[in-house]
Amino acid sequence: MSSPNGPASGLPVRMPRPRQTGRHRRPEPAVAPEGAPALVLAVPGAPSAAVRSLAEEVIFIARSELPGLDARIGYLDGTGEEFPTLETVLSNTAAERVARYQQARAAGRDVAEPSGPTAVVVPLLAGPEAGTERRIQQAVRDSGTAAELTEVLGPHPLLAEGLHVRLSEAGLSRADRARLFTVATAADGIILVTVGGEEAVQAAGITGMLLAARLAVPVMAAALDVEGAVTAIAEQLRGSGSAQLALAPYLIGPEVTEGLLDTAAKEAGCASAEALGAYPAVGKLVLSQYTSALGIAPQQPSQGAPVG
Repeated sequence: MSSPNGPASGLPVRMPRPRQTGRHRRPEPAVAPEGAPALVLAVPGAPSAAVRSLAEEVIFIARSELPGLDARIGYLDGTGEEFPTLETVLSNTAAERVARYQQARAAGRDVAEPSGPTAVVVPLLAGPEAGTERRIQQAVRDSGTAAELTEVLGPHPLLAEGLHVRLSEAGLSRADRARLFTVATAADGIILVTVGGEEAVQAAGITGMLLAARLAVPVMAAALDVEGAVTAIAEQLRGSGSAQLALAPYLIGPEVTEGLLDTAAKEAGCASAEALGAYPAVGKLVLSQYTSALGIAPQQPSQGAPVG
């Protein structure tokens, strides 16, 4: 029983944990520099409530990794206030930056005139998609701002991890090869599907090699937007001995036309995992592109622990 003066004799007393010192001390979390350009997430595809929810979750992850981050969402096919276009978001961001500077000067503060990029635009794309990337570049130019555009998110080991997780969630792969249980529906051949033609397939192939190493099964890439490509790869995998195939979408989600993935899975005669969506690594890679563009690198995203 406790007394007003503390725990009864014999009971352990919880003491504050001392702060670690030396080389094993945890680094302090990075904070966005004051006045840093905004991160603007360029979201492709048809806007919807589901797409907005996904984009907001990605932004939430990025902000949790870098407190104080000014992050916004611009839709490539946006309309109106609910889904503002990328061009509108960039124009507003630049105007707000100028307004803050003018207010500070009017208040008598000695502040430097804004310089450098007004925003850093990060495409919400796992891999290259030339048509979409050209449209994003055009929107940046049309905004008339000094925004900087980064590369897409992949290839990256964290995306291979995300693909593994999505396959495991769908019951199409083991969560961890080291474990002693098996998954009855586990695929013995993976079709890594993407959009963007041959360039996208080649880029996806790099992540595919990483995924194959994790799963110890063959992985081959195919373009969803090239007629017959997925079926051809399915036949190739079956011809080399794979009996149970699965589709692994090397996609965030909004960039692919609705129904295209389901159609491809039916044509190839196999099951499909979900797209990467707002997998935590996606938000971390978005932030990594932003910080790399500005040269303010907090801890770089590292490959996570085994799935499961």
